[in-house]
Amino acid sequence: MKKDAVLAKIKAEKVVALIRADNPDGLLDCARAMAAGGLTSIELTMTTPGAIRMLEKATVELPDFIFGLGTVLDAETARLGILAGAQFVVTPALRPEVITMCRRYSIPIFCGALTPTEALNAWEAGADAVKIFPAEFFGPSYIKSLKAPLPHIDFVPTGGVTPENVGEFLKAGATATAAGSSLVDAKSLKEKNWAAITAKAQAFAKAVAAAK
Repeated sequence: MKKDAVLAKIKAEKVVALIRADNPDGLLDCARAMAAGGLTSIELTMTTPGAIRMLEKATVELPDFIFGLGTVLDAETARLGILAGAQFVVTPALRPEVITMCRRYSIPIFCGALTPTEALNAWEAGADAVKIFPAEFFGPSYIKSLKAPLPHIDFVPTGGVTPENVGEFLKAGATATAAGSSLVDAKSLKEKNWAAITAKAQAFAKAVAAAK
C-alpha cells in the first residue's frame, strides 16, 4: 500500500491500536480480534521483544492490515522496521533522523512531540503527523489549543485515549488517535481473551462513528 493510501486509511479509521507486550505470542490473533471489531491499523512497539521479527511475520500473514513500528528512537531501527514491512513509523519524541529515513523510503512518519515548538519543528522537519504524547495529562482541550495557531498540522494524540473520550479528541481537531491499554490491555492479551478485545474495538469504532 502506498503512502497516501496508508495515511488515508488511518485518517478514516481514526484509531490506531498501540500494542505493547512482554512477548509476541498471540499478537496475530489479537490483530484478528481487533479487525472483528472494526480496527485494522496497528502500531507494534519496539518495547515488545522480537518486534521486528513479529512485524515481518504479521505483514505477510495479514496483508489487509496496516502495521506500523512504534517507539522508534533512531534511523537504523526505522530502516530495519521498514525493510521488515512497516507501513508507518512512530517515535515518542522529536527524532529528525528518523523523519529523514522515513521520507527516504516514502513511509509515513508520526513524530512525537508535546509543546507547540516541538510540534512545529516536527512538522517542518517533514513529519506526516505529530503524535501528541502523553495526551492524558492535557486532554482534548490541549489539542483544540494547539490547532488554533497550528491548523495545518495533523495531530494524533496518544495516551489516555478511551472510547469515552475519543470523540472529544476528534471534535477538538485530532486527525486520528492511538489507543493502548484502553484497547489492548495486558490482562486480555495474556489470557488471550480475544472476545474482550473485539468488544473494546467495537466500542472505539462506535464512538468514532458517533463523532463524525
